[in-house]
Amino acid sequence: MTEHITTPFDAESTAAQVVAGIDLTGRRAVVTGGASGIGIETARALASAGAEVTLAVRNTAAGQQVADEIGGNVRVAPLDLADRASVAAFVAGWDGPLHILVNNAGVMATPETRTPEGWELQFATNHLGHFGLTTGLHRFLAVEGARVVSVSSSAHLMSPVVFDDIHFVNRPYDPWAAYGQSKTANVLLAVEATKRWAADGITVNALMPGGIMTNLQRHIDPEAMGAMFDQAAADGFKLKTPEQGAATSVLVATSPLLEGVGGRYFEDCNEALPNDGGVVSGVAAYALDPEAATRLWQVSEEALAR
Repeated sequence: MTEHITTPFDAESTAAQVVAGIDLTGRRAVVTGGASGIGIETARALASAGAEVTLAVRNTAAGQQVADEIGGNVRVAPLDLADRASVAAFVAGWDGPLHILVNNAGVMATPETRTPEGWELQFATNHLGHFGLTTGLHRFLAVEGARVVSVSSSAHLMSPVVFDDIHFVNRPYDPWAAYGQSKTANVLLAVEATKRWAADGITVNALMPGGIMTNLQRHIDPEAMGAMFDQAAADGFKLKTPEQGAATSVLVATSPLLEGVGGRYFEDCNEALPNDGGVVSGVAAYALDPEAATRLWQVSEEALAR
C-alpha cells in the first residue's frame, strides 16, 4: 500500500474544476445512469475534456435529451442493470478500447423487490449488474489500460456483505441494510478487480459522492428524508450540488494524481480515512477486506453463471 492520497480538491470542488486542464481526446468513457443526478454532471465533465462518452441508461429517450443538452461526442445506449440479458447485450454491442467506466447507476432503499432470479433488487442492480458489466467489458478495458469508478456511499457503513443471507431469504428485509451491503459490495469490487487486473493496467477505485438530492431518493418518504437530512445537518453534514457530487467520480476517473492507484475508497476528492465509528464518514475495514473481496467475486461469478 502506497501513501494516503490527497489532492488540492475538497468537498466544495466541482467536476468541472477537477477536470480542468485534463485532455481526454481520444479516450472513450461509459457512464451508467448518465441520464440523471450526478451521472449527468460526470458525463458533462468527461465530455468537456474531449472524451467520447456513452450514457448507459434504462430510459434512452431521457438519455438522448441529456446527450443533446451536453453536446460534443456523447452517445446513448440501453442498459438495465437488473436484467442480465440487457447487460449482456450492452457488452456484446461494445467494440474497441474502453478507457473509463463509471459504475454510477443505482437504486436506494427500495421496497422489497426481487428479480426473476430471486435476487434482492438493490444487490442485483447496484452490485451484480455492475459486476457483470465490468467483467464483461474486461477485454476492452485491458486494451490500453483503464480506470473503473465504483460509486459507493457512506451507507456502506450500515452493513457488510452478509454472505450467509445476501438476498434476505432468512432474515427480515431491511431496505437500508440491503442498500448498505450493496454499497459495501461496490468497494469490495474495487479491491478485488484491482488485484486481479493489475497486470492489464486496470485500476478500480470506489467513492462516496456526498449527499445530493436526486431521484435516487424517490423510494424514500419525503418526510423521513427531510428528518434524515435535518439530523445530518445538525451533525455538520452539508448537502452538495450535483456538480460537486460528481467531482470525486471525475477525480477518480481522470486525475494524474491517481495514476496506478487502485483498490481505494475516496470521499470529498481525497482518499478516505478509516471510519472511527463516531461519524458517518471514512471507510469501514470490512469494505477493504481482501478476503471478503475475493469471496464476493467468487459468489458473484457463481450467481451470474447460473
